[in-house]
Amino acid sequence: MFDTAADYENESAVGKALARALEEGTVKREDVFIITKLPVRDAAETAVPKALDASLARLGLDYVDLCLNSHIPPMVNQVESHPFYHQDAALRNMEELGVQPQAWAPLCEGLKNIFSNKVLTGIGRKYGKSAAQTALRWNIGRQVSVVTRSRSADHLKEDQDIWDFELSEKDRNAIDGLDLGYSEILDYDNPSIARLFIQKRTDR
Repeated sequence: MFDTAADYENESAVGKALARALEEGTVKREDVFIITKLPVRDAAETAVPKALDASLARLGLDYVDLCLNSHIPPMVNQVESHPFYHQDAALRNMEELGVQPQAWAPLCEGLKNIFSNKVLTGIGRKYGKSAAQTALRWNIGRQVSVVTRSRSADHLKEDQDIWDFELSEKDRNAIDGLDLGYSEILDYDNPSIARLFIQKRTDR
């Protein structure tokens, strides 16, 4: 799965890499799941087709597997979710509406010393796993899919090696106790955050 967006400015890079892999026969198109997102500026219904066409052109694809921020009932909703910000209320709403939650920043963007957190490292040690793997498995156990990213191939492999263990109820409860109840990445109640994303798209 590849998570792209016009505002991430990574559609072209992913598209070129995918085209090379397809040409070399490394993967088939049906083996990859491509996500993109419409910018806030292009959220108006009349702007959606043009914005999506532009994303497809940058990706070099005829279709994407998931487009977020479009004008249909969502199947997936990306929200910030990690051991320090659980988003329990949002997850309950999504479950009621039949929407699959997906966590961006499942490792808190490396903040809060998450990779050396005593609770996460202590629990991970019991399973032969790292703090990062423990945090990811915690979200998976909540039926939340995760979007991970790293410049390190070793870290990417480590992030995928989370399917051979499950956290005990005691361990899940211990991680639940880390919740701050708010984000330290973005101030979602601040209107300037939305204006920042809109302005970023306008300046391009």
